[in-house]
Amino acid sequence: MKPEERLAQWIGESRNIVFFGGAGTSTESGIPDFRSAAGLYRQEEQLPYPPEVMLSRTFFMEHPDVFFDFYRSKMLHPDAEPNGCHRLLAGLEKEGRLQAVITQNIDGLHQKAGSSRVLELHGSVHRNYCMKCARFYSLEEVMTAEDAVPRCQHDGAIIKPDVVLYEEELNQETLYDSVEAISRADLLIIGGTSLTVQPAASLVTYFRGARTVLMNADPTPYDAKANLLITDPIGQVMERVAVILSAGQA
Repeated sequence: MKPEERLAQWIGESRNIVFFGGAGTSTESGIPDFRSAAGLYRQEEQLPYPPEVMLSRTFFMEHPDVFFDFYRSKMLHPDAEPNGCHRLLAGLEKEGRLQAVITQNIDGLHQKAGSSRVLELHGSVHRNYCMKCARFYSLEEVMTAEDAVPRCQHDGAIIKPDVVLYEEELNQETLYDSVEAISRADLLIIGGTSLTVQPAASLVTYFRGARTVLMNADPTPYDAKANLLITDPIGQVMERVAVILSAGQA
């Protein structure tokens, strides 16, 4: 049985699916990941500072102009569209099979595909707030701001994207909800993540169900614990799974 056939079978037998995803989920939508050969972290020689430095709270506060230049040019992809993975997950939610998407991504593509039960561990580029008065600003307003550093129209303070930077803590409520969802799942699908970024990666250890599917191009520390390993591109695999599931319902 092919891996996509096995996955489709397990999805059909499950009623409480949770998807835990990382940057690899969106690479087929044209958004580069961080740690692969073509990832952002391999482009250091083209950048004024290492990405990990520029994406830190300290750097944001001390060099907001450099931060926003990098952020706008490398982190924002407003024209990106959901791929087969995003679309299948949204469909499974509508069918009542998928209970949550837990994502390390900040691109909002799961919601764009139609998912509503999305737990964003690292925040979202679509939410931006004034650091003084907490007024909300959209992604478009941040992208089209005339100044190098977007500032609040009411008090002139910096507008900070609602994304978790290095040196910042993850939202505790989101972490709690993620642990709850994973611990109750009967099928855990892990996709597009190296499972090396903590504390997010440790969340998968709360799974108590019978089947774990791990979809990633490169090896991860969790490979030996997975019941099914898939290394093909996630979007393509999920498109094939969607076809199999659709044929089974015909």
